[in-house]
Amino acid sequence: MDSVVLQMIEEYDCKTSSDYENALKEIMQEIALLGLWRAKFYEHALFYGGTALRILHKLPRFSEDLDFSLLAPNDKFDLNEYHEAIKAELESFGFMVEVEAKEKTDISQVESAFIKASTRVHLMKISAPAEINQRIQGNQLLKIKVELDTNPPGDHEVEVIDLYRPIPFQVKTMPLSDLFAGKVHAVLARKWKSRAKGRDFYDYIWYLGKNTSLHLKHLEARLIQSGHLDKGEALTDEKCRAMLRERFSVLDIAQAKADVSPFLNSREKQSLDLWSQEYFIKSIDRLKIK
Repeated sequence: MDSVVLQMIEEYDCKTSSDYENALKEIMQEIALLGLWRAKFYEHALFYGGTALRILHKLPRFSEDLDFSLLAPNDKFDLNEYHEAIKAELESFGFMVEVEAKEKTDISQVESAFIKASTRVHLMKISAPAEINQRIQGNQLLKIKVELDTNPPGDHEVEVIDLYRPIPFQVKTMPLSDLFAGKVHAVLARKWKSRAKGRDFYDYIWYLGKNTSLHLKHLEARLIQSGHLDKGEALTDEKCRAMLRERFSVLDIAQAKADVSPFLNSREKQSLDLWSQEYFIKSIDRLKIK
């Protein structure tokens, strides 16, 4: 394994098998972002979602997927053309990976792929303790989903952020106010196996703690595109707050906690003790909308 990766692993102070797995996935994500930069991917697309918050803005939870959005709609854009760039970059740092396209089962504007690597093999490559490696099944995989929205909603700005590991490079993303709008859209509209994705609600609270303003026009564009707002209907401050109040009033708190808990350290998990429907409804008063 490349010495740069070994140095990056040391920064995580891993103790458990999940610590090592989360750290390896995050390092793989950062190297994949570097490979995409070398391949000029950010001339066409930007990085957003939970992993963007984690890597670009130090969100205190791990995230599984790499989410991207084209800068302009293009249903002919082929994510497959960038698989080799991701694979080559990861292999140059000592990872043994496969990058496979996800076959579509229906008409979708989202292109998807998976980066896959053997968990046990890579724990050995970073010299993880034997007792950790022994707990891992031989067929267990480190798996990272890559998704690209080829028909993105508009009304957002673009920001360039410098990254410094594994080497200096740049990615394009959205300002935090637009990313916040995307997260509130997920809170309001995401269908996730009929269950609440607690990571969305955790991130929502994180944005509030950062005193981030919500960009209402970008949220409006997303809600219209997903069919949760009629085309031509204006999303007002009052309507946004009412939609959040309705969503929080039916939130399954136990389910949401169970979803996000594996991605948090022990200190962050304590914050989940505050969660209740009343807690989230009260949080709406803190929401800043622009």
